[in-house]
Amino acid sequence: MARKSEKRKILGLVCEGCGQRHYYTSKNTMNSPDKIELKKYCPVKRSYAKQTETKKNLGRNVVPVRK
Repeated sequence: MARKSEKRKILGLVCEGCGQRHYYTSKNTMNSPDKIELKKYCPVKRSYAKQTETKKNLGRNVVPVRK
């Protein structure tokens, strides 16, 4: 299997309207260092809203790097 690149980071998208994370995605930090802003569907508001990037920051999902 191919080694996974360390350049791609997993991040959460937070809704500006309700403040909850509904979507998770990965991003290459070398190609796009700016914060991501996408318009996606918010099930709480039942409409499309702007989703902004935040760190995933869930300690249980961090996998240590093998040497």
